[in-house]
Amino acid sequence: MALMVPVKFAHLTVPLPAHVSPRRRRFNVSATLSSPPRGDTTVVDWVKETASYFEQDSRPIMLFDGVCNLCNGGVKFVRDNDRQRNIRFEALQSEAGKKLLQRSGRAPDDISSVVLVEKDRSYIKSEAVLKIMEYIDLPFPHLAFFLQIVPLFVRDFVYENIADNRYNFFGRSDSCDI
Repeated sequence: MALMVPVKFAHLTVPLPAHVSPRRRRFNVSATLSSPPRGDTTVVDWVKETASYFEQDSRPIMLFDGVCNLCNGGVKFVRDNDRQRNIRFEALQSEAGKKLLQRSGRAPDDISSVVLVEKDRSYIKSEAVLKIMEYIDLPFPHLAFFLQIVPLFVRDFVYENIADNRYNFFGRSDSCDI
């Protein structure tokens, strides 16, 4: 995510992405100020831009890597265990997926994590997996409850190691199966 601030502005406010919880709001910001780019400098409100995805259907949307065999298997698993059809699916590489990534505070080409986008909030990495588990059939909501005991940094460490090696372990396909 690039931050462009005109040189004449001395005060810098950085809004936090929706997926950042209140207890993790301490962070350091460093920015390099440069002259504003020429041309279109319009700022897009991605929540408003993607609000139409939740107008007719308020179910959350699971964003996944459409060419990853592990991710496609995960989507099939969720579909098989979501008899109530509580979750919708969208590939990260699709136009809607890219817009929803930006809504979640991520770069539109970031396919490094599964993302769960709800109307008012987004979840990434292990938090997304646990939240997805809460939406599907038993016993997974109970399992998600107990896995929340594991500290976030440990869950995300395991998640990132699997995600970084997913193509090596599970391969990739030429197109999205879903």
